[in-house]
Order: sequence, then C-alpha cells, then structure tokens
Amino acid sequence: MVRAVMHGCNGKMGQVITGLVKSDEGIEIAAGIDTYTGIPNDYPVFESIEQCGVEADVVIDFSNAQAVDPLLDYCADRKIPVVLCTTGLSEEQLKKVKEASEKTAVLKSANMSLGINLLLKLLKDAVKVLGTAGFDIELVERHHNQKVDAPSGTALALADSMNEAMDGAYEYVYDRSKERKKRDKKEMGISAVRGGTIVGDHEVIFAGADEVIEFKHTAYSKAVFGKGAVEAAKFLAGKPAGMYDMSDVIRF
Repeated sequence: MVRAVMHGCNGKMGQVITGLVKSDEGIEIAAGIDTYTGIPNDYPVFESIEQCGVEADVVIDFSNAQAVDPLLDYCADRKIPVVLCTTGLSEEQLKKVKEASEKTAVLKSANMSLGINLLLKLLKDAVKVLGTAGFDIELVERHHNQKVDAPSGTALALADSMNEAMDGAYEYVYDRSKERKKRDKKEMGISAVRGGTIVGDHEVIFAGADEVIEFKHTAYSKAVFGKGAVEAAKFLAGKPAGMYDMSDVIRF
C-alpha cells in the first residue's frame, strides 16, 4: 500500500483525488497539506508542508506556484518522491525542480490525462510531416474563468513537443494584436480563452493550402487528471532520484 501526502488537499483537484483514492486499494492518503482547513477529511491536514511529520512514500501536488518552493525543499531533504502537477512555474522554479530531481524522484507533467499524453506523441509525428510541408500551426486552449495562468501549461507542453520534434524551428506568438504584419512561416500561434466552467479544451490546427487538419482533446471533468495523478503516484513510489513524466507511467 502506497502512502501519499496530498499537497493542496482542500483544493478542487485535491478533493477529487481524495475521492478517487477511497476506491483504490493500492494507495491511501496519509496526510494533507492546505492553508484552508475548513473541509473535514479522513486524514490529518497541516497548514504547511514543514509541519507534516507523517511518514509517506510519495507526495501528490496540486497546489499553486507559491507553494512549490517549500515543497521541493521538503521532498529533496527527506528523499520523498513527488508528483508535481502545479503549473505556471517560473524559470527559477523549473531550475529548482531539476535540482530536486538530483536528490529524489520528481514526476512533472503539465497534464496528467491519458488522452493528452497520447496527443503529445501524435503531434510529434504529425508536425514532422505537416510542418515540413508548410502547414501553419495554431493552438487554442480554453479553460474556466478561475484559471490564472495563460496560456495553460498543457498548451505550452503541446507546443514544445512539436517544436522539439522540429529542432526548435518555431517561434511562439501569443498576441497578434501587438504587431500587425503577415504571418511568418515559422510562427506557432497560441491563444487562450477563459470562461464559464470549461474544464479543459485544447485544439491544435494544421492549416495548409486547401486543407485543414485538427487534433482536439476535451476534458469533461477533473477526474481524468486526478486518476492520472494517482497512477503516477503509485508508479513513482520507491523510484530512484531523477526526472520522470507521464510517458514513463503510461508506457506507450
């Protein structure tokens, strides 16, 4: 039985994962971390990670960027693997993630769903054909009106997967209104929409001469992300130090 600490346990995703774990015989939540303690849970909840002295095999993180630094210090010092799902990290924080992975196992993914991670692989193959053939590439991501970071971490991951497959040939453009000019051939547009209760919608458009090819993933509930995080936690427990991602969990 894997014992996990749920970092951000009283947030929306923390509560989704709490519910999912109740029906999973392979994992249990030993403790939770959240500055808000007004929600009753079946496990002890601490206001900060430093206060948590509960023994655990892994930490699942769905919190916010401000809480990531002390979390990484905690996990690195205690050699506790961490599934890092928080997005919107700064360049300095990403550097700290890399440093933490030298001391403990870190699984970082902008999106935990099976579908998105399959899409990442498909896009790498698609861009080698369509990008070389001169197709223009546009990404449109849509999320609920409470999401702070834009574009989403998943949109950037999708863009990065294609750009890496093309040896960094593309330049990202986030706002076309800033400069009125003809589109560059090596330009990749990324647009963010915020509204209502949209869980997550990512669309990649390859627009060529007289034809358009679209790849799209829609999440209808947060459970798809929670299930992936739970599977990642079970996978990561006991793993040696290093960087991991969902491709290690799914094994396409």
